[in-house]
Amino acid sequence: MIIQWLIDPFAFFAVPKPLPPRPKSYLKPSVFWGIRQGFPVWLSILLIATALGLPLLAWTIASLSQWVPTMFLPTPLTVLLSGIQMFRDEDLMRDILASCGRVLLGFLAAALVGIPIGILMGTFSSMERLFIPIVGTVRYMPVAAFVPLIILWAGLEELSKVVIIFMGIVFFNALMIADAVKFIPSEMLNVAYTLGAKRHQVLMRVIFPAVMPSIIDTLRVNVAGAWNYLVISELVGADRGLGFRIVQAQRFVQTDKVLFSIIVIGAIGLLTDYLFKLLAKMITPWAE
Repeated sequence: MIIQWLIDPFAFFAVPKPLPPRPKSYLKPSVFWGIRQGFPVWLSILLIATALGLPLLAWTIASLSQWVPTMFLPTPLTVLLSGIQMFRDEDLMRDILASCGRVLLGFLAAALVGIPIGILMGTFSSMERLFIPIVGTVRYMPVAAFVPLIILWAGLEELSKVVIIFMGIVFFNALMIADAVKFIPSEMLNVAYTLGAKRHQVLMRVIFPAVMPSIIDTLRVNVAGAWNYLVISELVGADRGLGFRIVQAQRFVQTDKVLFSIIVIGAIGLLTDYLFKLLAKMITPWAE
């Protein structure tokens, strides 16, 4: 510093040269990795076809190359022909309707009970303290452990099957909806109070409409749980149903019938998921 001052005493008074401007970097547009942007229809169809085609191709290669014995992994064509036979000769449609009826009843009962409890738990601290001990505890208990008790309480008829599906998803409905209510901004509630709204008006005109998109998403997610518990429910004295059909085919090592019944459940699940998305667009268009 001293040597530099002796050499050039005016260096300390000189205005420093401005640094050259840094080149601006812009985010490159991307169709594939765009975040919440429009997506072309052709690419969507291509990705769906890839997602379905790759597992089918791997299944075909594994079965035709005998990597897995045909008895345990039949070819897709064998499964398709077996499914046609089940529709034609074994009245598979009756099993589909029976299973859909059980899932629908158990799912609706869980929705009618879980949605109000979830809204109350998320809105009122008193209701959360009241319900959380039982809801938070029972949801960790395996439903299969309750099957003997359900048989004693509800018998072997349709009621026991509906109760098993109901118990499998009702507590998850309540907790997921309660969490969704808690994410409603407090500013919305304060504005309603400022405008003179009463508690029941805030509940019905602010909280319930605001949480409706989350309710539909919760039901859309948990309907898959209803189908998962279907097989358990149809172990209880059932004489028809897709779960019953899977168990019967398993006993006789009819893997083709097992796989086709599973595919039917998956197809019904995809259709249900699409219907829920369509329902969400119709009822809650603002959620987009």
